[in-house]
Amino acid sequence: MEQNEPFRSANVSDTVQIEEMTLSEDPRPRRASIGARRNPAAEAAIVAAARDLLGEVGFAGFSIDAVARRAGAGKPTIYRWWPSRTDLLVAVYERERAARLAEPETGALKGDLAAHARALFSAWRETPAGHALRGIVAEAQGAEPALVLLWGHLLPALARPIRAMLGDAARRGEVDPADTEMLAELVSGFLLRRLLTGQIDDDRAAIERMSRILATGRGRAK
Repeated sequence: MEQNEPFRSANVSDTVQIEEMTLSEDPRPRRASIGARRNPAAEAAIVAAARDLLGEVGFAGFSIDAVARRAGAGKPTIYRWWPSRTDLLVAVYERERAARLAEPETGALKGDLAAHARALFSAWRETPAGHALRGIVAEAQGAEPALVLLWGHLLPALARPIRAMLGDAARRGEVDPADTEMLAELVSGFLLRRLLTGQIDDDRAAIERMSRILATGRGRAK
């Protein structure tokens, strides 16, 4: 792991000098950068490299050095666009989530919660999204910038579709509108606990039970 990597940021003038030095000393082809404005091709290559690296080595082997080598990009460019390793992990996670998840519409809260949990677990299992989110949570334990990203951005994003389902359920009269925030927190807690303990297999019995309990307020089906 690179020392203090999550906290690193580059002065613009220093960045230009470092990048010029890197280009002159390294004969391998590099993708062109256009300064603070992102080059879409270079950005896509870096995120794809980060995604592939996470899928191969997980969070433990993930570093900006390795991403830069794989993407053919200069480290100063990566740090200019993603100031920390956590920021790049967030980019990977959000792209995977957007590509794999759609809000379910079963017409009932129990069905919506179960469908959403199964889809999310599938995305976490089958793409690097799970590695990315676990890495962000790990970074957040010792780095305040990562904690700010987790608390202020990722956890609200995780809860957003759940809140939407609960809002629909409240309008149908399935839940008390005053309970939606607490229910969203309970669902998010179930999902994160399963992720962090490696229990994201397609455990339909557990998922159905969670959905039933939270949708009806009791452990038995109606």
